[in-house]
Amino acid sequence: MEVLFSLAIDTVLWSRLLTGLTLTFHVIFATVGVGIPLMISIAEFIGIRKRDKHYSLMAKRWTRGFIISVAVGVVTGTAIALQLAIVWPNFMQMAGNVIALPLFMEVFAFFFEAIFLGIYLYTWDRFRNPYIHWLLTLPIVAGATMSAFFITTVNGFMNQPEGFLLEAGQFTAVNPLQAMFNTATPSKVFHVLSSAYLTGAALLAGIAAFSILKKGPTVYAKKALKLMMSVVLIFSILTALAGDISAKFLAEHQPEKLAAAEWHFETEKGADLILLGWLNAEREVVGALRIPKALSFLAFGDFNSEVTGLDEFPLDEQPPLIVHYLFDLMAGTGFMLLAISVLYFVFVFWKKRDEFNRWLLRGIVLTTPLAFLGVELGWFYAEIGRQPWMIRGYMRVEEAATSSPSVRILFFVFLLLYIVLGTLCVLVLRRLFRNRSVEAELEKAAKAKQVRLEEKGEPV
Repeated sequence: MEVLFSLAIDTVLWSRLLTGLTLTFHVIFATVGVGIPLMISIAEFIGIRKRDKHYSLMAKRWTRGFIISVAVGVVTGTAIALQLAIVWPNFMQMAGNVIALPLFMEVFAFFFEAIFLGIYLYTWDRFRNPYIHWLLTLPIVAGATMSAFFITTVNGFMNQPEGFLLEAGQFTAVNPLQAMFNTATPSKVFHVLSSAYLTGAALLAGIAAFSILKKGPTVYAKKALKLMMSVVLIFSILTALAGDISAKFLAEHQPEKLAAAEWHFETEKGADLILLGWLNAEREVVGALRIPKALSFLAFGDFNSEVTGLDEFPLDEQPPLIVHYLFDLMAGTGFMLLAISVLYFVFVFWKKRDEFNRWLLRGIVLTTPLAFLGVELGWFYAEIGRQPWMIRGYMRVEEAATSSPSVRILFFVFLLLYIVLGTLCVLVLRRLFRNRSVEAELEKAAKAKQVRLEEKGEPV
């Protein structure tokens, strides 16, 4: 019996590691897949409105890179679907009929996006009215957004299960719409979308800043940097707002997750917000920065409100206390992105300062890994903070996982797959843009336009 229990624990650990590996890799491409289409749409629209070839070229170049990320994202997304069935069979048996609708709709949203992406890609300069081509970006943005929405509702259901009755250990009388539009959906979707758009803009801003550092402030790079830093500033503010809404949701509906994140052990009014620090053997907080009554305000908008402590929950239902570090780092990366974007515009509008200061540009380059790190930490916090539950309050992780020892082999198979995919992605992207300068592309586009006009007999 002891050997069987040890084996079960082993397979649960490997199941967690495998799913964590896949999600860590997939979220990079999923975030790019959601965030970049909006940036492409904005750039092309401005290019048309201003009759500015630089913005139009931004949309073209960004689309090329986006296609590669979509291809990798399809593979990793398929891997997640496969792992749900193989690694978490008991979860799918119990909840499959509840989450089937959003999973199907997520696939539909992807194909909807892919169809219009193909049309968009092969119809550049094919319309007399350029706005018609730009309109094709709208269903692409909508498809990417819907894809994120539907898959996030599944995670929302796992955190806040609703829309069913529990009979004999099975979910019955399922209302799929109520399950999909669960209480967690609004705050989670807002946070996921705002952070994805923020990360997409930070990625492109970092590329533009790196280009300026390497080649000098070309017209194209300066315009790309200013446009994307504007978007970074907007979505940094929106992401901070989304984080505040999420904290208030947790305080009301998942108080144990908020208490674990803030190392708030005892229920009290006027609770302090704890930043940094560490725990000693007696679970006492050491070396932390305390902001008086700030946790009460963060949780309920009232400095004197009562915040539930972690000690009110059974020990075996308390999330791992490591989530405190994840929460602090996630929030810290968000505020650093906001600070760098504000500093950039201070330099833009303060005539005595140069927004192409090398230290500022290096900070902007740093926003790219920071943004991705923030997204990764956010998902780690969301998933680890739900522990020990797979479906909060109904199914524990060890009950959901497979008992097959083959999961250990699967881990290394998928690890090899992701190493190959990641390497190929980097190589293809480098090959795609190497020795293809902006100036050469602009000259090529101008010649192509001249040829088309001559063929139509129109004045050049």
